[in-house]
Amino acid sequence: MLMSNPLKILMPILLVHGAAVQASEAPAQPAANTEKPGFPLFTWDRVPVYQMFADSQRLLTDAEVAEISSTSGFICIEKQHGFRTLGGADLGTKHEALRFKALNPATKCLFYFNSAYAYPFSSYSKVFHYGRVSAKYEQFLIKDPKTGKLAHRANTYFFDVLNPEFRSWWVETVSKCVRNSGADGLFVDQMHGFSWLRPNQRTQVQQAQAEMMRMAKQSIGRDKILLLNNGAHIPVLFEIGDAFMLEHYDPSQLSKEAILKDWELMSKISKAGKIAVWRIGVEKEKPDIAETGKDPHSVDAAYLALSKKRMGFYLSAFLMGAQPNCYFQYGWGWKLQTGPLAGHPEFKKPLGKPLGNFTRPDPSGWIFRREFQHANVWLDLEAREGEVEWK
Repeated sequence: MLMSNPLKILMPILLVHGAAVQASEAPAQPAANTEKPGFPLFTWDRVPVYQMFADSQRLLTDAEVAEISSTSGFICIEKQHGFRTLGGADLGTKHEALRFKALNPATKCLFYFNSAYAYPFSSYSKVFHYGRVSAKYEQFLIKDPKTGKLAHRANTYFFDVLNPEFRSWWVETVSKCVRNSGADGLFVDQMHGFSWLRPNQRTQVQQAQAEMMRMAKQSIGRDKILLLNNGAHIPVLFEIGDAFMLEHYDPSQLSKEAILKDWELMSKISKAGKIAVWRIGVEKEKPDIAETGKDPHSVDAAYLALSKKRMGFYLSAFLMGAQPNCYFQYGWGWKLQTGPLAGHPEFKKPLGKPLGNFTRPDPSGWIFRREFQHANVWLDLEAREGEVEWK
């Protein structure tokens, strides 16, 4: 535990190319490309937040729409929302997008579709229900090389990106869903194409995946956002995508070294005039839920407590690397009940523009500081502690 508030310590130096300079000489921030057609309006007024969620059983209440809108104007309706209530996730996206835009016409709402798992939740992908796939659509799916049967995980089939007819179907489908739902773009999950199932065809899989994303971008239009999950590190996908999520699906991706690399990638994305979403799933830290049993409300309550406890560290880690067009997503899952309604007060406080990039007083140390107009941020990546002091 810290014995004194490290935010009270002055922040006199910034390391630039290994040399120490005064903080007042910090390099200028790259210009935000907020004028790009279809992009959300980026602002430093408050923490820039991205929200992504679904409820497979019901639609949002008016109060929930208002709460989410109060934290973010950049959202994605996740894959199952509206499936049971309206008959398709594309219909769920259309329904909720209209409600969000009624509150804030500037809201940008994305439609979700997976490029690897054949989730049967949209009006057009119902044909992939487990055990009910016709011969027409079976050709779009990967077969297990050992059994000759359709490969699956938990009764969800795998798309075969190597099939050109599938790629055409996929692009046509996502374009219809974006257009008919009134969405402002497309969130594409899973960039891998199950290349490990075809180890001798990895290059072909990567090329086919890139071709499909290129076709999708052309089809949805330049004024629509193409957000690729975990694709920014792949050069060909970096050129194609408008936005990228850094998801952190494994705890090793949140090591001190990995977070430092994230900041570099966020800067690269921003300087290219693209969008970065830094997504933290606090469930990677696993609260003590042994006594909660299987009650989902108790489990969510435990994760909510953990998310509030760890907000200082993760928000500080985001703000250290944040550049224009960088957004923070925080929660413990992808459901409506796993973060978007948590009511974090930090998301509603004034932040203001950064007064420079982060400082690192000891080049070999892991303590960082950064100042914003209305907040001072301190971070210790080694101790995994951080704090935002609101001015």
